[in-house]
Amino acid sequence: MTETSHIGPVRVRYAPSPTGDPHVGNLRTALLNWVFARHTGGQFIVRIEDTDRERMLDGSVDRILGALEWLGLDWDEGPGKGGPFEPYVQSERKVLGKYADAAQQLIENGHAYKCTCTPERLDQLRQRQRAEKKSTGYDGYCRNKSDEEREADRAQSLATVVRFKVPLEGEVVFNDVLRGPLTFDPSLLQDFVILKSDGYPTYHLAHIVDDHEMGITHVLRSEEWISSTPRHVMMYDGFGWEPPVFVHLSILLGPDRSKLSKRHGDTALLEFRDKGFLPETMFNFLSLLGWSAADDEEVMTREQIVEKFSLDGLNAAPSIFDITKLEWMNGVYIRQLPVETLSKMLLPELEAPDGLPESISRPIDRDYLTQLVPLVHERLKKIDREEISGMLAYFFQDEIELVPFEIVQKGMDEAATASALESAATALEFAKPFEAEPLEVQFRTLCVTLDLKPRQLFGALRVALTARKVAPPLFDTMVALGRDRSVARVRRAASMLLDGQTIS
Repeated sequence: MTETSHIGPVRVRYAPSPTGDPHVGNLRTALLNWVFARHTGGQFIVRIEDTDRERMLDGSVDRILGALEWLGLDWDEGPGKGGPFEPYVQSERKVLGKYADAAQQLIENGHAYKCTCTPERLDQLRQRQRAEKKSTGYDGYCRNKSDEEREADRAQSLATVVRFKVPLEGEVVFNDVLRGPLTFDPSLLQDFVILKSDGYPTYHLAHIVDDHEMGITHVLRSEEWISSTPRHVMMYDGFGWEPPVFVHLSILLGPDRSKLSKRHGDTALLEFRDKGFLPETMFNFLSLLGWSAADDEEVMTREQIVEKFSLDGLNAAPSIFDITKLEWMNGVYIRQLPVETLSKMLLPELEAPDGLPESISRPIDRDYLTQLVPLVHERLKKIDREEISGMLAYFFQDEIELVPFEIVQKGMDEAATASALESAATALEFAKPFEAEPLEVQFRTLCVTLDLKPRQLFGALRVALTARKVAPPLFDTMVALGRDRSVARVRRAASMLLDGQTIS
């Protein structure tokens, strides 16, 4: 493999079609293109390929660009940025005249022809081919029409497309950086449409014309495009143009090793943003799908990824999109955040209408939240509204909803638990200093005095203070709640048990 098998600086492009939300697979492609450009000091171009008008969806372009911006993939040329080849939206490129001219060039040099076959004829052709158990495809009916027949077609003003004339013999060979030379039999490919009757080019024509004009040196795209590449190579040959270096990236699979799809969960990149994943995490995680650093390092900054990147590190084997690993990595990145930064990120999530319970007044005390963040910092895997609210709500509530039987620990009953909690409340009332380490020393001594195991007393206290069996470190929680609220909650729990709220 080589990054220098071309003349001049590296120029790569991300050219999505605005037909839906940007998929993680598409953004992985964009990211590796961006990293390659930054590693080599080249340019990263964004181009919107909107020639498939029937499948276009409103707002898709904004979501595509928004996903790139969220990941920090800035482009050197493209929408909103401009550049020497603007506009970077295919449908705006001189009202499609450029593509019609290119199609005419192929017609004139014998590599394409006009086809006037009606939809009805093509449908009948497909039905006949199926009935005869043959592969479906165009039969070349218009390929060898005489000049007189073509003149008659023009006189009738028939709807016309332009088809590329696929060679009937020989081989199509191209080199893929990951797989080496690949050979295809052109006779297995039917003549394909390159210019539609509405004047819009198909993808095959449009992207080749644009890539050539924009000086694209490398095309990094999914391996799903390998089967189309022979068509592209034939077209480059038809134009007499040098093709770019082809790099077909590994396919993404779900944990069950089937093609990654919605049934595996979220696949749109912005859904991960909305569910609390950090852009730094997604950048790092996506970079490792089909590429690895020479030192096998996994958690890296974007600067380290750019520095270490090489086409030699790409792997043709399928890449598994492992959500468990993604969550682990997100937790690593969250733990690296300064407390102040994480606090600012959590604040709007907690203050949202579906964040903390409505009974908790807004705005939230920012200084108090900053004090609480270290208690949950190690446990967070995502900046998830529901998760962080569940971890922190009891710190902001005046009263918590206790379930009596959860207070009582193994080997204890209601009366013994209530008595132990009363003793604990008294200890809290007079504890000096009211700090985590001295409190732990005092309460371990209290366990000995009460003839209880620490897990029994501490477990009962944890539920009494938080209404949860799993919570931040017990004595840090006491300090964060403060003496008065801690004493009140422990006494309330004891009272519930003494008042006869029996265990079911």
